[in-house]
Amino acid sequence: MNEIKCPKCGEIFQVDEAGYADIQKQIRDKEFNREIEDRIHLIEKSQKDEIKLVESELKAKLDKAEIEKNLAVAEAIAKVEKDRDKLSNEIIIKDAEAKLLETTLKDKYEGELRLKDETIDRLKDMKVKLSTKMVGETLEQHCENEFNKLRATAFQNAYFEKDNDAKEGTKGDYIFRDKDDNGTEFISIMFEMKNENEATATKHRNEDFFKKLDEDRNKKGCEYAILVSLLEADSELYNTGIVDVSYRYPKMYVIRPQFFIQIITLLRNAAQNSLQYKTELAIIRNQNIDITNFESELNIFKTGFAKNVEQAGKKFDSAIAEIDKAIASLQKTKEALTTTNKHLLTANNRTEKLTIKKLTKNNPTMTDMFADLEEN
Repeated sequence: MNEIKCPKCGEIFQVDEAGYADIQKQIRDKEFNREIEDRIHLIEKSQKDEIKLVESELKAKLDKAEIEKNLAVAEAIAKVEKDRDKLSNEIIIKDAEAKLLETTLKDKYEGELRLKDETIDRLKDMKVKLSTKMVGETLEQHCENEFNKLRATAFQNAYFEKDNDAKEGTKGDYIFRDKDDNGTEFISIMFEMKNENEATATKHRNEDFFKKLDEDRNKKGCEYAILVSLLEADSELYNTGIVDVSYRYPKMYVIRPQFFIQIITLLRNAAQNSLQYKTELAIIRNQNIDITNFESELNIFKTGFAKNVEQAGKKFDSAIAEIDKAIASLQKTKEALTTTNKHLLTANNRTEKLTIKKLTKNNPTMTDMFADLEEN
């Protein structure tokens, strides 16, 4: 028998083997079940905790992903907005530049059109008022007046006068020359002024006067040739302003009257800029001329000296020959004198040996005479 004490009342009672075994079994089953329940509870709790942790991590990842997505979207939106603003600014700037260019070109062409209209009106008025004979003279007078307006301020050292020198059979209309303060000329221009009345039957072209203008330029020693022309009034080429025709004749230009002062100023300024180089070139040229002259004079001197030496040599040889002849002649004279001297010495010796006795020997008369002299 086994004794069992009741845990509640403390009573002790007897239990046989079978009952005891049954109680043990019940206790074991109860504890097992409780342990199982506890483990199930722990497992469930652990699973819940793990689920909560996974949920937390997943939520954190989702939150991070959301934040990153929002940042990326914000950056993309900012970049798009920046590009949009930049593009918008560029469009605004280009639009402003285009409008400014449009305004500038409009003002420029309106000004040019206005200037052309004024020129056309002025020329039409001029043609209406003038006869065919006076048209060319009036164009010359116009250019001369335009120049004289600036002569005292801009062209103080300049010469601008009509070309009246026709000694070579032809002449231009005007010649312009300018020089620096040292009096060195640095530019010269031959001008020809051409115009004709609309009533004139024969219409001339600018090209008709190129050859003569080039000839006048060369004959008068001018550097440039300029045709101031109102011919071919409808020509788009000549109405553009200053036309370079140097492909036909060197340093030749065709202009309308309104560009008269401008062409002089442009060529004059360009010539002034190159004046220093021209001055240096002139110095070098003069030095070369001096060297050439020196070499030429040296060659002349050498040639003359050689001729003199040759002539002197000939005279020297002649003088030597004459001296040789003189020496030969003197030698002969010397020999003759030597012979004469010998003869004189012989004669002298004979004279010294000569006595009255010898002279009167065999001469009784002379012997008697000398005897009388000695006695007296």
